[in-house]
Amino acid sequence: MKAAKTACLVCQIIESKIPSKKIYEDELVMAVLDVNGAVPGHCFVMPKTHYPIIEQVPDKEIGKLFQVSNKISSAIFESLGAQGTSIFVANGIPAGQTVAHFTINVIPRKENDGVNLQWQPKQFSEEEISTVELKLKEHTKNIGYFEKEEKKPRAHAPKTRPFSEEEDEHFANQMRRLP
Repeated sequence: MKAAKTACLVCQIIESKIPSKKIYEDELVMAVLDVNGAVPGHCFVMPKTHYPIIEQVPDKEIGKLFQVSNKISSAIFESLGAQGTSIFVANGIPAGQTVAHFTINVIPRKENDGVNLQWQPKQFSEEEISTVELKLKEHTKNIGYFEKEEKKPRAHAPKTRPFSEEEDEHFANQMRRLP
């Protein structure tokens, strides 16, 4: 991973080895203008840690990256007079990812700006759609599970002691009485 990080263009920008037009930075995230962007104001929002694709970015960081992207989108509307923004991720080479470091693109949009992110809709058979639906449902059934942030004990929290068997039984009986 160290060799990949050393050769990574985005990591070099984050480490200030390559000059950039930084517009936001905190402990986890950096956002810069894309000097070769689709239109002026095209930004990249990226984690400071090297993750090649979205699936490798921890849930907590994904949330932060999209929060920052949302705020940058708002700033683009307010400061650049954009009529819209395109916010997207190119995840993998077939999707158009050109650098092996996860980034979120935030692109200011105006009517007839020449940026084309459109595709031609296709008609799929009921069998194709049902097959895809079943495959995805099988692989997304645990999607509600997210990495939990470790809760630190509060300094002023009272120390607890384990219940005795009698207290445990009493508590269980009390709970059975509740309507």
